[in-house]
Amino acid sequence: MSNAWLIASAVFSILLILFLVMRSKWQAFVALLFTSFVLGLLSGMPVNKIIESVQFGMSDTLGFVAIVIGLGAMFGRMLEVSGGAERLARTLIDKFGEAKAQWALVLTGFIVSIPVFLDVALVILIPIIYSLARKTKKSLLYYGIPLLAGLAVTHSFIPPTPGPISVAKILGVDLGWVILFGAVAGIPAAIIAGPVFGSYISKKIHAVEPEYIRAELGEESPSDKDLPSFGLISFLILLPLVLILGNTLSDAVLPDGHSVKTALTFIGHPFVALLIVTIAAFFLLGRLRGYSREDIQSIATKALEPAGIIILITGAGGVFGQVLVDSGIGDLMGEMMKGSSLPPVLLAFVISSVVRMAQGSATVAMITSAGLMAPIVKALGLSDPSLGLMVIAIAAGATILSHVNDSGFWMVSRFFGLSEKDTLRSWTVMETLIALIGFGVVFVISFFV
Repeated sequence: MSNAWLIASAVFSILLILFLVMRSKWQAFVALLFTSFVLGLLSGMPVNKIIESVQFGMSDTLGFVAIVIGLGAMFGRMLEVSGGAERLARTLIDKFGEAKAQWALVLTGFIVSIPVFLDVALVILIPIIYSLARKTKKSLLYYGIPLLAGLAVTHSFIPPTPGPISVAKILGVDLGWVILFGAVAGIPAAIIAGPVFGSYISKKIHAVEPEYIRAELGEESPSDKDLPSFGLISFLILLPLVLILGNTLSDAVLPDGHSVKTALTFIGHPFVALLIVTIAAFFLLGRLRGYSREDIQSIATKALEPAGIIILITGAGGVFGQVLVDSGIGDLMGEMMKGSSLPPVLLAFVISSVVRMAQGSATVAMITSAGLMAPIVKALGLSDPSLGLMVIAIAAGATILSHVNDSGFWMVSRFFGLSEKDTLRSWTVMETLIALIGFGVVFVISFFV
């Protein structure tokens, strides 16, 4: 096969994924898997080699991702049903005071979205936004945009949320670097897209609580005494992040064979760190709060339902990336990048942005882009810190310009009672600010790493 044909096959495969997901409404898992077979055939791979690539790509990816996402989903579900997310929001708002509630809400979103899916966290916390807006007579967006910004940043930038976990696995990068750079890029993005932009847009759009939402949610919420303590929830959420970062830092500063390094390497592995916190949550948020063993088992099982499809899509993304490598397209793309003046993080951001805007799903955009970039970064031989920056660049691109093909767009429109035009002016601009600021930070850092 000529180089031109191989590149044309790669371009066609991307267009085919977009067509199948957007126009034909295929499930992303099926679309990615089907396209992987098509790409293998177009690139001239032997049929038995295609099957081997599919099998290896799926197993290699899911061996890590399935465990991490599964444990993270169960922990997040325990946090949700116990009222932990609401406890965080109430305590932070009390501490910051009503005048600085925006800052409390962006911090709440930033913390809560680490273990809890964004859409679930919004459903849990939206009554607090309604309550504050009713009390102060301000636009819902004054409080809602900061909360959404905090949720969106950690949802895209900081493991163990599925997107960055999946990209990190496909690119083969230590999660500690992803957490570190995700926080460095995410904090300024959340501040500017949250309280700063929220204050501005709330003066332009006066959003009020929709009547249909008020009737649907009702006025009742758990009393303060029924919620777990703020200290306990903070400890549980931050524990796995601290353990994973401890593993990364020990690897950088301690010699091989050091007893402390050995211990930190073990407990700081994502498998062990998340297993520890999930078991702790079962006991501290479950058994000690009156849940039976059967209740906890049901909660954990229910948590795996939404996680399952994310795991499969991630596996299919790994398959696509493996076919790119085994077909020789990956090496060709890597060689082209070596001779290009375009920085790899910029290429990753652009690819992810295009896929995101075209088909809407941030997760699909991240996984598709990671599959394309994996053979390139392998050929370039990038360091772990550089790969960590690459993950955040892809995540930033997958956040940009959420519009009518994104389910998050319609969720915000519904909960805030916004027209499509006003949702574009608020939610879409907020997402784009997060993407551009987050990428700007990692792009600058990439010159020094």
